[in-house]
Amino acid sequence: MAILESFLRFRFLLQHVVILLQIHSVICYQYKVGDLDSWGLPTSENPKIYMYWSKYHSLKIGDSLMFLYPPSQDSVIQVTKESYNSCNLKDPILSMKDGNSVFNITTYGDLFFTSGVAGHCEKNQKLHISVLSGNGSSASAPSSDGALPEISPSYPTVFGGIPAAPMANSSSSSSSLSTKLSFFPVLVAAFAGLLILSQ
Repeated sequence: MAILESFLRFRFLLQHVVILLQIHSVICYQYKVGDLDSWGLPTSENPKIYMYWSKYHSLKIGDSLMFLYPPSQDSVIQVTKESYNSCNLKDPILSMKDGNSVFNITTYGDLFFTSGVAGHCEKNQKLHISVLSGNGSSASAPSSDGALPEISPSYPTVFGGIPAAPMANSSSSSSSLSTKLSFFPVLVAAFAGLLILSQ
């Protein structure tokens, strides 16, 4: 009888561990493109804001991009790689014009966005993101002609720091290792609970 009770307790704990692991893996984020600068023409102080922004964020399926801008002055269009590189605004894949545009990420690979206003793309108001595949690696890194700045921009706030989303890791192997290690405390707690309940 004691063996049956121990088995049932173990099964109960194991089911809860599996549920916790599943909940942990479905967390998604909504990223505000440009962070505090929103979506607009890059300033002379930060002309490559969108190139740097895409390198600082590790996006995955289920995440979303929020583009904030004055709808009377700007818009967002999703374009092909060729249109992105040549700043061709004709025949976009998707056009968003409401000033509070949310794009849900539903596929892996590279996505390209630019302003729908003529001349803005040429002034670097464009964004190239790479969506992580299932193994945590990027299909391809955003192309650029420069490296990340030595110092990340700092934004003072009245109410404290801004919560940050997870940052991209330097390699997919370290990403998968850190993911596996994050579950270790849950497993230890489950087995400790099993030992306590079996006594």
